[in-house]
Amino acid sequence: MNLESISENKFKKIIKDAVKDALEDEMAKLRLLVVPYVSDAEQQEIEKTYKAPSKQVGKTLLLQE
Repeated sequence: MNLESISENKFKKIIKDAVKDALEDEMAKLRLLVVPYVSDAEQQEIEKTYKAPSKQVGKTLLLQE
């Protein structure tokens, strides 16, 4: 693909999408860093207090250093 053959708007869209994807990845990592750690004992206490969790599944993300 030749840069001269790409229209300016299409080029901007490609750059915008790439930046958006990169920012989403970095924000997900940042969110994982600020979420407090829950020990197994604490998790069991939460489950005992609030019974079964809902069946709705959100996103599961793992932070790898």
